Amino acid sequence: MKTFKTLFILTIFTIVSAFTLKTSSEGYKIGDTATDFKLKNIDGKMVSMADYKHAKGFIVIFTCNHCPYSIAYEDRIIELDKNYKEKGYSVIAINPNNPEISKGDDFISMQKRAKEKGFTFPYLFDDGQNIYPQYGASRTPHVFLLNKEGKDLKVAYIGAIDNNYSDAEAVTEKYVEDAINALIDGEKPNPNFTKAIGCSIKK
Repeated sequence: MKTFKTLFILTIFTIVSAFTLKTSSEGYKIGDTATDFKLKNIDGKMVSMADYKHAKGFIVIFTCNHCPYSIAYEDRIIELDKNYKEKGYSVIAINPNNPEISKGDDFISMQKRAKEKGFTFPYLFDDGQNIYPQYGASRTPHVFLLNKEGKDLKVAYIGAIDNNYSDAEAVTEKYVEDAINALIDGEKPNPNFTKAIGCSIKK
């Protein structure tokens, strides 16, 4: 009887531990501290957030070459970088897709696409797909706005760029712009979370 009770307790503990591990690995939540990464840029150089000595934060966007949602947002992502990098918030784009599964998302194609569009920001390759699960990205594009607080980079906003992927002229809510402007004004973004709309990340 005692042995059965011990086994039962151990089983419950194992289940709870597994659930805790699962939920803790689902990615960042608002207020979490983001850790740095070092990924290869389209110019062949390794890039990390620590390279930006005077950054106030980062607009980390998981995106790719082939997804129609990502393509629709490319010009708006360029505009975000142009409008906010001088204010301390640069865009860092990361391709999270497995190129063996998602044809057209290989490193050479990334270089070609960036040149065609005139990307003004780093476009990094998540080789081995280690970074996007850490963030909890699930779509392309998927935005994680980071804000520097002391020595830490805190997650201030997660979600979509705006509320109309198909028509930039019809946008009525610019979630990322509003969130950055709130941070610049010393306020908290509201909303600080929206649902990312896009293609699923290819594993």
